[in-house]
Amino acid sequence: MSYSVVLSDFHMVDPNHQRRVLGDVADVTTAELGSVEALVEACEAADADAVVTDINTPVTADALDTLDLSVVARAAVGFENIDVEAATDRGVVVTNVPSYCTDEVATHSVALLLSCIRATPAYDRGVRAGEWPATPGRELHRMKGRTLGFLSFGAIAQRTAELCSGFGLDFVAYDPYVDDDTLAEYGVERVSLSDLYARADYLSVNAPATPETRGMVDADAFDALDDDAIVVNTGRGEVIDEAALVDALREGDIAAAGLDVFETEPLREDSLLRELENAVLSPHAAWCSAEARAEVNEQTATDIKRVFAGEEPTAKVEPSWD
Repeated sequence: MSYSVVLSDFHMVDPNHQRRVLGDVADVTTAELGSVEALVEACEAADADAVVTDINTPVTADALDTLDLSVVARAAVGFENIDVEAATDRGVVVTNVPSYCTDEVATHSVALLLSCIRATPAYDRGVRAGEWPATPGRELHRMKGRTLGFLSFGAIAQRTAELCSGFGLDFVAYDPYVDDDTLAEYGVERVSLSDLYARADYLSVNAPATPETRGMVDADAFDALDDDAIVVNTGRGEVIDEAALVDALREGDIAAAGLDVFETEPLREDSLLRELENAVLSPHAAWCSAEARAEVNEQTATDIKRVFAGEEPTAKVEPSWD
C-alpha cells in the first residue's frame, strides 16, 4: 500500500532526506503551508495520510475533521500550533523531535550572552566603520562572580548551565515543574520568580509559549532587573513583552539583550529592536547545524514510517488532559 505525505516547504524540512526514508512506502510532495486553508488544500489535493508541518501553520480540530490524516509530524521541538487533544481524540498521531538541537540552542544561547557581555557586535561595527573604539558606548563588567538566572530549566537550559560551568557564575532558576534533584545536579538554586529577577545579572529565557508564560517577562520584570542586566531569549518570543523590552533597552533599565525569537517572525520591518545597538538579533536560527537538520528530518520521516507500519513512534506527543 502506498501512502501520501505532504511536506511543508519550511526551511527546516529537507524533501530529499524525507524521500530517502519514505520513498519506498509513500508518495512525498511539498507544499507552501502557513495557514489552515493552505494546509487543508494541500492535504486534500494529495489525499494525504501524513503532513510534516511548520510552526506557522495551525493544525486545528476543524482541519483534522476535514482531512483523513494518520500522522501530524512537527519537524522541530515545539508543537503549540497543533491541537494535540483534538488530534488524539480523532486517532491522529502527533510527533515531534524533542532533542535534535539541544546542543545547538544552548551553544547559541551562550554565544548571544557572550556577545552582549563583551559587546562584540558594537566593536565589530566600529572597526568596520574605520573607528578604533576603546569602549562600546556602555560599561562592560567582569563575568566571573555574576549570577545567571534561568526562566525554565529544561534540557536546553541544563546544557547551557553545563557550557557556562567554567565561567565562575552562580546559577539560579525559576521552574515550578523541575525537581530538586535535577537542579542540584547542575548546581542551580531554586528561586521564586521575583527573586529570579532580583538576583539575575544575566537572564536566560527558555520557557515555552503557554497561556501561563506569554508576556511573563514584562515591564515589572525589567524594572526588577539591575540596569546592567543582560537578557537572552532562545525560548519563545511571546514570553517577553517586546514593547516593554524595547523601552527597557532604550531607557537603560537593562544593558543589553540577545534575541533569537520574537513575538512576530520574521521580525517586523518596523520593529524598534532593529534600531537598538544594545540588541543582538538572530533569525530564529539557534537550532541550525548540518547535523541538527539531518537529525530532525531523519527522525520525523522515520516516525511517520513507524506509524504507517502500525508501530509506536519514538517521539509521540501526548495530550495534556487532566
